[in-house]
Amino acid sequence: MSADMAYWLVGKLHWSDFPPKGDLIATGAASLVIFGALAVIVLLTIKRKWRWLWSEWLTSLDHKKIGIMYIVVAFVMLARAVIEGALMRTHQAMAVNADGVVSPDHFALLFSTHGSIMIFFMAMPFLTGIINYIMPLQIGARDLTFPFLNAIGLCLTAAGAALVMASLVVGKFSIGGWSGYPPFTELAYSPGEGVDYWIWAVTLSSLGSTLTGINFAVTIYKGRAPGMDLFRMPLFCWTAFCTSILMIFAMPPLTVATALLALDRYAGFHFFTNGLGGNMMNYANLFWLFGHPEVYILILPAFGIWSEVISTFSGKRLYGYKSMVFAVMCIAVLSFTVWLHHFFTMGQGANLNAVFGIATMLIGIPTGVKVYDWLLTMYRGRIRLTAPMLFAITFLFCFVIGGLTGVILANPPVDFAVHNSLFLVAHFHNMLIPGTLFGLIAGYMYWFPKAFGFRLDERWGRIAWACWSGGFLLAFMPLYVLGLMGVMRRTARFYRAEYEPWLLFAWAGAGLIVCGLVALGIQAWISVRRRRDLAVPVGDPWDGHALEWWTPSPPPEYNFAVLPQVVETEAFTALKRQDRAYASPEAYEDIEMPRNTALPLAIGAAGFVCTFALTWHVWWAALAGFFGMWGGVIVRSFQTDLKRTIPADRIRKENEAWLNRARQTVAVDRFSELAPANLGKAEELQ
Repeated sequence: MSADMAYWLVGKLHWSDFPPKGDLIATGAASLVIFGALAVIVLLTIKRKWRWLWSEWLTSLDHKKIGIMYIVVAFVMLARAVIEGALMRTHQAMAVNADGVVSPDHFALLFSTHGSIMIFFMAMPFLTGIINYIMPLQIGARDLTFPFLNAIGLCLTAAGAALVMASLVVGKFSIGGWSGYPPFTELAYSPGEGVDYWIWAVTLSSLGSTLTGINFAVTIYKGRAPGMDLFRMPLFCWTAFCTSILMIFAMPPLTVATALLALDRYAGFHFFTNGLGGNMMNYANLFWLFGHPEVYILILPAFGIWSEVISTFSGKRLYGYKSMVFAVMCIAVLSFTVWLHHFFTMGQGANLNAVFGIATMLIGIPTGVKVYDWLLTMYRGRIRLTAPMLFAITFLFCFVIGGLTGVILANPPVDFAVHNSLFLVAHFHNMLIPGTLFGLIAGYMYWFPKAFGFRLDERWGRIAWACWSGGFLLAFMPLYVLGLMGVMRRTARFYRAEYEPWLLFAWAGAGLIVCGLVALGIQAWISVRRRRDLAVPVGDPWDGHALEWWTPSPPPEYNFAVLPQVVETEAFTALKRQDRAYASPEAYEDIEMPRNTALPLAIGAAGFVCTFALTWHVWWAALAGFFGMWGGVIVRSFQTDLKRTIPADRIRKENEAWLNRARQTVAVDRFSELAPANLGKAEELQ
């Protein structure tokens, strides 16, 4: 076969791009992906679950199942990112006047994949999954406004995650960091496939997030139950609403930045090449126009989760509800005014630095309002120290420290001294691990019984909390010290012995975080094994306040047999106080729900084929994937039979069975909610 024919068929692909990878760690990682995928395929075949997986999950447009699939993707990517983070800390701890455990290029690949995964393919799918599942239930809706668009968003995100995982097996990922700064990521300095993997994975993710943001915003604005005005929404819905608006306006700059960088690499446009008429700062501005609002896209839903968790496990109404709402809106607006603080050191004038420094400090005001409101919610409350509440307490302590260091970094002269040091790494992780990741884990534990009908094992939840909290403090607090000592981030080797004790502390902390991840896995395993003892079919195991608890666990596909009439903010609490929570409705009606369809899966698969082929210059496959994506959209536009009807008789039978069981179930005191007697009916008994 001629070289031209080979290039036309397989592009830049060569046998050397496949395992073995050349070093033990890379080969092991590739093998783990391959054998893990094969194990899943074999297990599904042995259990004869392919039909069930296809009909019940992969083709479903149910927002609840889509939300769970988002979270599954997030946990898979979290496992990889945590292992990579631990490997980085291991290398640095052993790289004081030594070579460490990986090469410099491999170390650069690790911090590039770790950052990209944690932001785009762990945190984003995790928060999107929780919002997907909970928000329609909280506003009294039966589904998102655009179910088909919701499934496309999931499939595009999963395709991006698959592209990142494929880089472990075929070729290598980028070594240009999670921000992908040119000129290093341009073709002259990074001629391989790594940067292309990053560009297309991030592009798929950003497109999916943009579509999802539109869907969330429209659903919250137009899909609320009768009587639920904006100021009767739970705070979690407010944070989801502001997050969706941030997604709509923040994701396009990222998409534009990656598209222009792709044109630089594929067509020689040189948008960001200073010597050829371009300007690298244009990329920095575009990226951080997305990048800093992204921080609040990640943390605002967690703020909503903390509000739900703290209020529920304090046994009190959320203190300062309206002040919390306005604080969330202020944070969302101010997030678009601070992107320039990410390049205080890149040459803009002192006046501009001062303006953006002040704007950055201003964000601390609404954030502080929220912290005080959470503390006042806990004040004189009847606090139950469940695992989610323990995570909340750790969050409050650590988040305040991270916020104070953020105010320090907002001062341009100080930032000039510590920028790109480990002090910055410590601050960033100090905000996003306790603020976002702990919030997502707490939300997962808090709403797990709603999704699956049984509680998670509390003992292993507490063990996970201890490992995650201790690991975080050990892993990242020493980085503040190292940063002030002058240690730069992304450093693969050190030559001063005084760094070693702090690096060893950080290494030990990373080990504890890995233990925390393992503890979450053990918790899930044990909980599944004990699901009969932990069952909460009535649906309200925590004496919840919002409408999601006014459904069986798990909820039916239509969520509510009859749409609720909302009269106050804590809608379910009002029903319980009026003794109407489990009263039979006057009448039932047929309900229309969207039909299952395989088109979103086909669009996502075509997106993966297109972007993988673009990475390796297999042009015919790229064209096939591109037209396949749009072909799926066109086919959908001609379909008319999009709904199916659930008859009223079936709804009546299912709902009355649940109501009868709820009325016959003996309620337990909130302080007995972890006991086997809790079947999903916890109340503050008199």
